Amino acid sequence: MKASTKRLVNLTAAVLVGLLLACSSMKEAGPPSGSPVHHLVVLHTNDTHGHPVKFFKDPAPDVGGLGARATIVKRIRGQSKNVLVLDAGDINTGRPESNLFKARPDIEGYNYIGYDAMAIGNHEFDNALGVLREQMKLADFPFLSANVRTKQGELLTLPYIIKEFDGFKVAIFGLTTKETEFVAHQENIRSLVFQDEVEVAKQLVPELRKQADVVIALAHMGTYNSTELGSKRLASEVNGIDLIVDGHSHTKLDAPIVMTDPESGHKTLIVQAWKWGLVLGRVDLFIQKKRVIEYKFEAIPVNLKEVEKKPDGAVVYHVIGEDIPEDPELVRLMKPYVDKVNSLLSKVVGQAQETFFYKGVRKRETALGNLVADSMLWYTKYMEVDFALQNGGGIRTDLPKGPITQRSMHEILPFDNSVVVLTLDGVTVRSLFDFMASISSGQGGFPQVSAGLSITLNTLTKKYEKIMINGEPFNPGRTYKVATNSYLAAGGDGYRMLLNALHRYDSSASLRDVLIKYIEHLGGTIKPHIGGRINFTDQRTHSESMQKAA
Repeated sequence: MKASTKRLVNLTAAVLVGLLLACSSMKEAGPPSGSPVHHLVVLHTNDTHGHPVKFFKDPAPDVGGLGARATIVKRIRGQSKNVLVLDAGDINTGRPESNLFKARPDIEGYNYIGYDAMAIGNHEFDNALGVLREQMKLADFPFLSANVRTKQGELLTLPYIIKEFDGFKVAIFGLTTKETEFVAHQENIRSLVFQDEVEVAKQLVPELRKQADVVIALAHMGTYNSTELGSKRLASEVNGIDLIVDGHSHTKLDAPIVMTDPESGHKTLIVQAWKWGLVLGRVDLFIQKKRVIEYKFEAIPVNLKEVEKKPDGAVVYHVIGEDIPEDPELVRLMKPYVDKVNSLLSKVVGQAQETFFYKGVRKRETALGNLVADSMLWYTKYMEVDFALQNGGGIRTDLPKGPITQRSMHEILPFDNSVVVLTLDGVTVRSLFDFMASISSGQGGFPQVSAGLSITLNTLTKKYEKIMINGEPFNPGRTYKVATNSYLAAGGDGYRMLLNALHRYDSSASLRDVLIKYIEHLGGTIKPHIGGRINFTDQRTHSESMQKAA
């Protein structure tokens, strides 16, 4: 079915702080009313990114966490007979309670909750492939992907499972975004091939429809405006999927997106549950004769809070929805990891006079991006490095005003990158700048650069207009030394031209440690600054592109 032959069905739903119950009828002419109707509850998460315990999310403490999520799941299982618990991928890379243990706490928590399956997301390749294989062994549930194969042609893991309930069967298959081949650390995926998700699904779904009454895709593909991208493309071009549990784009949906095939009338629901376990999605499907005839949807807040500031300056937090208690057994499981992290990362390494915000690191120059890039330039000054480059997507959260701890460093820079110095000829540097200019606002590869580099980008032509390096115009006839992180040095986020370096030196120094040493070098007290490093010749166009990417 061509993408242009499907249409979006507009849905309306009351919204309470973006999170409320939505329901819709999908009734149509079909099976006799006497046919049995089966009720299936699908609970879903995605992009939890290493948040196994409750945490602070501006403006409130103690949100999310597996403890409260376990309470919700246990309660729903006590109320409903047919329940699936699914995750659409990216369990890795987030807070130190997860990162320091390679997501073991998260997987143990998922085992305790009783997850049925998880898709493999692109961040499952943040570690070496051997780590992913160990995670799959640890899990009591399958990691699914139908479109990732070894270069020998073997599937990396199970493509799908069939779950049997009383009177009906459910097929669940996994898809991993093909973007992984560009955004993952190249060393970790060197032996793998990422097939086109839609082409694989076109072959697989007809077979699954023969085996099951309901077909669910766990698709780490993303939800975007265009029907030519992500899970909307999947729903547009592959007929027969009843529900797509989506991930990758960190989208907070207040109601399912419904795609309808005009020829068969088959409807596909797309749901996504934001990020970090902040909400738990719930979809109730009512199934009759291999068709979903009705559904209900709810995005359940996991102890999210609103803030009220009293006239006397006091701050009061109001829980959105229900104040959900943590499951005590799951809290007990997490305690050794929490205690270990607290003992390791409580050391104060500096003081931030104001908050360094990470918002915007994928769109424009930021004070936090400047800080990270400058730390690499400072650390490699003995090698006469010309400038440093950091990808915005590698910076994951704010550096709050106040004491800076080692925990802060792990939360800002959760990836285990080292600092690498590359020697590049002028042709490669020109390609680097051209590529930087072509990166769309909102992409993880958007550059954050060090002091001494000033680049002016034309957002209409997607080319650079002016580049100054340490006060001199860029000279394509000379070589340059560039400090960057090991992810970009290996060609990550599309920086493939860096693989053409004339010489490369991996310092083996952790970027986190370098940032700590740099803060100490600055005297321990830092404040944000913007230095006109990345400029745009068409601010109007750039603002529009930012809105489109938001």
